[in-house]
Amino acid sequence: MNAAGPAGRADRQRNRRRLLEAAEAVIGRDGAQASLEEIARRAGVGSATLHRHFPSRHDLLNAVFHEGVERLSRRAQELAGSLAPGDALAAWLEEVTTYTAITRGLATALMSAPDCAVAAEDSCHGLIHDAATRLVTDAEEAGVLRTEATTHDLMTLANAISVASDGDPDSARRLLRLTLGGVLKSPPTGHPPLSPAARNTR
Repeated sequence: MNAAGPAGRADRQRNRRRLLEAAEAVIGRDGAQASLEEIARRAGVGSATLHRHFPSRHDLLNAVFHEGVERLSRRAQELAGSLAPGDALAAWLEEVTTYTAITRGLATALMSAPDCAVAAEDSCHGLIHDAATRLVTDAEEAGVLRTEATTHDLMTLANAISVASDGDPDSARRLLRLTLGGVLKSPPTGHPPLSPAARNTR
């Protein structure tokens, strides 16, 4: 069977999946300038295979970031259906902030343009904005969010915290919870207490 047949397509899909998983792990440790050779080695493929799937570093980073944003978008829907509006918004913002703090470089990809423009709906900007807007709207309608707080405001705060806490999710979580105290009219009820290490982060 030739490489264009079902077996060949399955191999390509497996290699792409391995590369994305390896890239997320290595980028989480080393940042957006992580070694492409190490990513290929961790995935168990050669550099040529990596470049066939992702011709440039930019292509690979975009794919990793887009997968992460898609997961966060799905989580927004799950949380909206299982928690009270204020708790859902707080929990989701915490997941966004800690994920971007761990996956170093993702915060830049999520940052909205200065004029608040949103890219196409299937882009990182569009996906994350749509997910945030649903939760913000629910919180506003429930009367638990300060009226002057916008989706753009909350995403800007989350991004700023993740950049300031690069590689330190405990610090990101602590700073976000402090920030939400000034945004939500009542504290979210579903958060577990912070660990002593997180409370002592300065």
